[in-house]
Amino acid sequence: MNINYRQNSIFDSPEMIGPLASRLRPRDLPEFVGQSHLLGEGKILRQMIDRDMIASMIFWGPPGVGKTTLARIIAGRTKADFIVFSAVTSGIKEIKDVMNRADSMSVMGDKTILFVDEIHRFNKAQQDAFLPFVEKGSIILIGATTENPSFEINSALLSRCRVFVLNALSADDLFKLLKQALTDPRGFGGQSIHIADDLLHIIAGFSNGDARVALSTLEMVIVNGDVDESGTTVSLEMLEQCISKKSLLYDKTGEEHYNIISALHKSMRNSDADAAVYWLSRMLEAGENPLYVARRVVRFASEDIGMADSRALEIAVAAYQACHFIGMPECSVHLTHAVVYMSVAPKSNALDAAYLRASEDARNMLAEPVPMQIRNAPTRLMKELGYGQGYVYAHDTQDKLSTMKCLPDALEGRKYYEPTSQGLEARVKERLEQIEQWRKRNS
Repeated sequence: MNINYRQNSIFDSPEMIGPLASRLRPRDLPEFVGQSHLLGEGKILRQMIDRDMIASMIFWGPPGVGKTTLARIIAGRTKADFIVFSAVTSGIKEIKDVMNRADSMSVMGDKTILFVDEIHRFNKAQQDAFLPFVEKGSIILIGATTENPSFEINSALLSRCRVFVLNALSADDLFKLLKQALTDPRGFGGQSIHIADDLLHIIAGFSNGDARVALSTLEMVIVNGDVDESGTTVSLEMLEQCISKKSLLYDKTGEEHYNIISALHKSMRNSDADAAVYWLSRMLEAGENPLYVARRVVRFASEDIGMADSRALEIAVAAYQACHFIGMPECSVHLTHAVVYMSVAPKSNALDAAYLRASEDARNMLAEPVPMQIRNAPTRLMKELGYGQGYVYAHDTQDKLSTMKCLPDALEGRKYYEPTSQGLEARVKERLEQIEQWRKRNS
């Protein structure tokens, strides 16, 4: 059992001991870096914290983005009793003991905030134990998780919590954090540290949005830096040794990052598998988040291959899932699998072009009414008004086709999707031509 009651013990200001990431943990919102979409002026979470109007909530995001830190900040500001609960070491009995204590306090008008880190580690029975107390307001639950709450948290409990999504920190956020570490007295503010901004940008890029990784890496390179009478100097060579990666890295402006993802995309489009694998490895060896690469490959599968080989999308999504399941370095082979498949697959941009043409009409002709024959008619009045009148259920026809019009009158005859003759899309083109000929014959 690991229960901590709020007695100014676990959330006190950190002492000058322990890892750098622990010493520099933000003590209040002005020191917090990132998550401006939640904590910027006027944003809902910022207002809830400032007004001490905390409701049950779930913080969902990758490691090292501030989930536990936000809970600590809330603990420092709230007038409620604040309890920290371990999802790893606490069982049903411990949960019920704490819940009953909170229930008693609520009768006296005192609030209890329960913080559960890694809440996804609780099983269904443990999560169910929270539900009645959250429901009647005996406790305010704050859970932190790296996993999708929709899959890992009971729907009944989740429906009573507000989910806040915390994003991976940007390279600029991490650079700012690293600069603070060099000047803050809790960090290296009292020491003479010589490290170029370019190296700090490299650390920020290497850390994949994780503040804990960034600060731990900075601490490692400084501890292993060259010491002389002028202080501690960190070189590129020392940084590369500490992170075990060559400096294939993106520059601080981010231009090289976009250059290399562009090179990967265009190599796959040009069916150059060797070049595509090279640019993929450049990104991964430089510390790029594999999920970012996987997302770009998923986009490519429909943008540049589409109906020419619909399996490309399945391969791309499977590669993304594999990256999510096992991470680097093991998932590099799954990304290679996907990138090579995309490179050698037949190419078609017909789907992307179709959407662009349709979206232009959608933006410029927003008021076009849905044709009556394909409107939904769930009520008697709507049926009397003609909703659904003339609708033809294609499955009831011999050829599974009808001449019913589905576009607004002003767009009649528009062609958005124009299939190519590449790969399997040739069959799609043939089928669409057959459908068009049938409609001409039967109109």
